[in-house]
Amino acid sequence: MNTSEIKKMIISSLNADADTVEVSRKLEEEGISYNFSSDFGDKVRNKLFSAGIIMNREVEFVKYMNFAFYRIALTGIAAIVVLLISIFLMQGSLSFNSFLGLSDSYDESIVCLLTGN
Repeated sequence: MNTSEIKKMIISSLNADADTVEVSRKLEEEGISYNFSSDFGDKVRNKLFSAGIIMNREVEFVKYMNFAFYRIALTGIAAIVVLLISIFLMQGSLSFNSFLGLSDSYDESIVCLLTGN
């Protein structure tokens, strides 16, 4: 029996209506056995639990990154609000010119400085 026939037999054994006892008997007749070493179960458990630890570390990392992002974002929003309040108190309005620190009287002097007149 060649490898393609063995593959077909193993795949066909996955069907719900297949007789797994018959398939395993045919495979044993061909000299194929499923004997695992004594520490096979321990190796599988170690792989499964180590994957869980890695997943847990990734979840913790994302949680801490979200925590840090929200702290920085909230601090930035608070700084923007304080800046807006200080501009409003100093200029009396929240126009674009007040954000830039300009008033109507400064417009002409800036033009004069830029043009040299």
